Amino acid sequence: MGGIVVGSDQAALGPVLGAGAIPRVLVVSDVLLYREGLAASLRRDGRLEVAAAASCTDSFAAALRLSPCALLVDASTDSGLKLARRFHAACPTIRLIGFGISEEGGDVIACAEAGLVAFVDRNGTIEVLIDAVLAALRGELACSPRVAAMMCDRLASLAVTRSDIAVPLTRRERDVAALIAEGLSNKEIAIDLRIGPATVKNHVHNILEKLNVRRRAAIVSRLREAPKARLASVEH
Repeated sequence: MGGIVVGSDQAALGPVLGAGAIPRVLVVSDVLLYREGLAASLRRDGRLEVAAAASCTDSFAAALRLSPCALLVDASTDSGLKLARRFHAACPTIRLIGFGISEEGGDVIACAEAGLVAFVDRNGTIEVLIDAVLAALRGELACSPRVAAMMCDRLASLAVTRSDIAVPLTRRERDVAALIAEGLSNKEIAIDLRIGPATVKNHVHNILEKLNVRRRAAIVSRLREAPKARLASVEH
């Protein structure tokens, strides 16, 4: 199975899977017992070709050498999620399947944000894991109904957040907001920007309304929630 090229000089990790070919996977865990035991079980089953079982440290080099279709990542540890983010950024064509996942809301969301496309919890069987891999390679999401519900809740909350914070601030309002974030009073802002205190007060009032907050102290946290790119500028 050959590789493809990503960018100008980096070999991609995702091979092209021919029709009828057995998917090649790389099992990744920092726990030797976990990765060797899982690799042995998958080899006995025969529906997946286990290219290797590697630690998080060795997995990137192994993937470059072996060109797997998918990585089976122990997502119960921070190192596993960090690795998933690295692979997702380097080559999004490789399917990342997490196993050993807690179905706590925060853990599931962290896995999704790291780039995992299938989730097998701590009670999942080999059969469930193989089904998840095959579904992921078909471009389908394999997860429990509870995980699917959490993902929908997360998407809904992100949509609300975007609608709340994607508000236009004028250039002057952004200047005022930045000085508020530095802890300056209205009088100090007026001196710094060479405008009248009443003008500053008016800008602060407009900022509070646009960010939908009541106190100037909340302006700082509100701006931290929003990437700078989302604070659209209205020039005047």
